[in-house]
Amino acid sequence: MDFRLILSISRTHLLSRKKQSLIAALGVTFGIGTYIIMMGFMSGLNGLLDGLILNRTPHIHLYNEIRLSEKQPIDRSNYANKERFVHSVKPVQSQTRIHDAVPLIHFLEKQPYSKGVTPQVKAQAFYLGGSIQLNGSVTGIEVMKEAELYNLSDYVVEGSCQSLASNENGILLGAGVAKKLSLQVGDMVQLSSTKGEILSLKIEGLFQSGLADIDNIQSYVNLKTAQRLMGEG
Repeated sequence: MDFRLILSISRTHLLSRKKQSLIAALGVTFGIGTYIIMMGFMSGLNGLLDGLILNRTPHIHLYNEIRLSEKQPIDRSNYANKERFVHSVKPVQSQTRIHDAVPLIHFLEKQPYSKGVTPQVKAQAFYLGGSIQLNGSVTGIEVMKEAELYNLSDYVVEGSCQSLASNENGILLGAGVAKKLSLQVGDMVQLSSTKGEILSLKIEGLFQSGLADIDNIQSYVNLKTAQRLMGEG
């Protein structure tokens, strides 16, 4: 194969139709550039979502599920061939927290397959700022364990997890909440629970996940603070 002849023919066609060659080159450049931009955007978005889901979600989540008993008292009746109706069935009164949680945590921590175990307490609350009330979600955590297992420090944009761990009356506030209430690190914010309990907490840091739906409602406090907010042990 004579490469010189092929190059000569190619050069002749490219130089004889300069406008068409320029338009074709620009078209190919635009198409490849668009593809690179879209692939970069999708890779970044997937990395962000994977980081939030994998970093902030435990492999196994243990909780006490409240549900109706599978076998109701009427099922034990002798009216096998009769129609039976039960109205307004209520679940058994029980605690929503996990029974014997502390011994269970100690047991799981000793297992060879366990990388780490950390307790969490989730509570619904209102952020109070003068006449403003923002609906929010407060998560009580063991701060340093959370930073170790779920990379919480990677999302703290101001302050630090260590400051929150050393202050039981502190809070790690979502950046969206802080912006709406015009708050910054070192300020005080009031939280009101659904039971009417009000706590004044010092902002020890701001975190930003990158998702507005989370940053506008989420905050983190020490485990005992969340228990105090809920009025439970």
